[in-house]
Amino acid sequence: MTTDTRTAVVVIDDHPLFRKGVSDLIAMAPELILVGEAGDGEEGVSVATKCRPDLILLDLNMKGMNGIQTLERLRRADLDARVVMLTVSDSEQDVVAALRAGADGYLLKDMEPEDILEQLLAAGRGRLVISQRLTELIARALCHDSRPVSPGEAGLTPRERQVLGLLADGLSNKLIARELDLSLGTVKVHVKHVLKKLKLRTRVEAAVWAVRQSAPEDL
Repeated sequence: MTTDTRTAVVVIDDHPLFRKGVSDLIAMAPELILVGEAGDGEEGVSVATKCRPDLILLDLNMKGMNGIQTLERLRRADLDARVVMLTVSDSEQDVVAALRAGADGYLLKDMEPEDILEQLLAAGRGRLVISQRLTELIARALCHDSRPVSPGEAGLTPRERQVLGLLADGLSNKLIARELDLSLGTVKVHVKHVLKKLKLRTRVEAAVWAVRQSAPEDL
């Protein structure tokens, strides 16, 4: 973790040219600072453990340890960092696997550079970031299993509905705690209960589910 107020970023990607491009993007934003980079998963875990960043950008398809395996290692390392996948793959299997492994977001490399930068800034502020065209894909994946059709059917309490609404807005646990004037531990318990009642595995899935619930029916 850096001592200033900027978001410290580590990039893990096996393409040097892409790492250079991301580095140049980060340099354009005063709110961000690149503190480390790595060309494979093993090195990435080592760099992240040493640098203790706020945000980790992680490629999915890498030689050796792939992105999902690297993500799982990062989570076991007990780092207080948000991990966002930044990859070319838009397959449903890859997206769902990454989110269920604990990714805090999923962005595609073919986005416009200014859009990627905007999403990185949002991630640095504790927001959930997902490429727009992937939200429908995630929602479709959630329909494969039987789940409650509404917060009422799920039996969510008023407080749990508040937490779900803030998850849908893309807020991290820390931001939800600040918004509702609750302790971080209390928020984590509420999120756990929301996921259990909705029969979901991750906060990202809950956010997408909630957004779909509030969307108008197709005509």
